[in-house]
Amino acid sequence: MNEDEIPPDGRAVEVYLDLLRVRMPEEDYEQLLGVVDPVLRAIHERGPATVDFPLEGAHAQGLPQEIRDEAALVIATAVTGRLDNELVVLDIDETGPVRVVTDAATASDPERLTEIADYIRDRHRETEELRGIAEASDLPADF
Repeated sequence: MNEDEIPPDGRAVEVYLDLLRVRMPEEDYEQLLGVVDPVLRAIHERGPATVDFPLEGAHAQGLPQEIRDEAALVIATAVTGRLDNELVVLDIDETGPVRVVTDAATASDPERLTEIADYIRDRHRETEELRGIAEASDLPADF
């Protein structure tokens, strides 16, 4: 889809959901909407900077990975207003596979993907260090 074909009023997420409605089985699409509707509402009401986008937890339990992946892409479309988002799986030794949504140019750039993987590794190490400090200090370590 060309940029000229995207609705000018920022309705990229509507276009993307319409495409998914056609492409996905109805039951899967309904599950997807159950996950993304609350997030899309929150983004609309409060803006993307104040919304947490967890695709884990009770509301997403038992969802197939394909639906979680599409939900991540729908949310990314709502946040960025772009239809060229891609989901990339990075294999990171410290954490295992990590799913990242990014633009098409970044998704096809091995150097940029390495930078993202390095950032994730650094954040993981920092989190583990903080967790160790919290545990040694008898503070909650569930962050």
